[in-house]
Amino acid sequence: MSVGPSRDTASRLRAHVEMLAGTIGERNVFRPEGLAAARDYIEATWRAQGYRVGAQEFEANGVTCANLEVARAGAGREDEILLLGAHYDSVRDCPGANDNGSGVAALLELGRRFAELTPALTVRLVAFVNEEPPFFMTRHQGSAVYAKAARARGDDIRLMVSLETLGYYSDAPGSQRYPPLFRFFYPDRGNFLGLVSDLRSRGVMRRLAKTFRARSDFPLEHTATWRWVPGVAWSDHLPFWRQGYRALMATDTAFYRYRYYHTAQDTPDKLTYPAFGRAIDALGACFEALADQGLA
Repeated sequence: MSVGPSRDTASRLRAHVEMLAGTIGERNVFRPEGLAAARDYIEATWRAQGYRVGAQEFEANGVTCANLEVARAGAGREDEILLLGAHYDSVRDCPGANDNGSGVAALLELGRRFAELTPALTVRLVAFVNEEPPFFMTRHQGSAVYAKAARARGDDIRLMVSLETLGYYSDAPGSQRYPPLFRFFYPDRGNFLGLVSDLRSRGVMRRLAKTFRARSDFPLEHTATWRWVPGVAWSDHLPFWRQGYRALMATDTAFYRYRYYHTAQDTPDKLTYPAFGRAIDALGACFEALADQGLA
């Protein structure tokens, strides 16, 4: 079965990005009113979808911060968890349309899809706070707080997927760049969705890629490589790796493709919503299948 383009999906994604990066704008502890407004928007959207929203609150730089969580309970294998996450903060002086308004928009759209389903596994959706500097790789990074608590609880997270910078695609030759040597193995057009994992998670990444391709003709590339390669560990999957969980990142490759990364020009008008919509429709179908089939 092929998942075609969805105007409705693209329209919903655009609306979320425009709210987060247009109406709200910069959102971090240095602009706490923006961070609070983003939290309120995510919570309100999930409640409208029928979820009960949980919050894991902690303090950073004197500001109350919160990871937000909803779940669709599984039927039959409810103790096994597929966790989908995206950070809702933006870097300083940046409205964060692609980084990471696009990831949050995808998370909200996936929440809409799963609200109508009863998967075999429990699907958990988490909006993380404080992914951007100065909190990245510190104890105040939201996903680090969350992953540590999940390990302490004994949560059986079979796979964590970080939805990171997903909204820009181009068919132009030379629109895609890479770390050294990767260009010899991957296309020079930035029209694909990327899956990135460390070597330990490569098996589940390959299964995800196979499932994706069985349900969509949207271009997909994937790699399992060393964590020290620039960009490979630069999102919320890293704390889950550190806690011993299998995890990977779904991305448009961020600064290797998107020229407005971490700039004031990362605004909602820069994203390519028709392709973005197709990518998320394909990911949604893929995650639905994995949640039904299980993850060994």
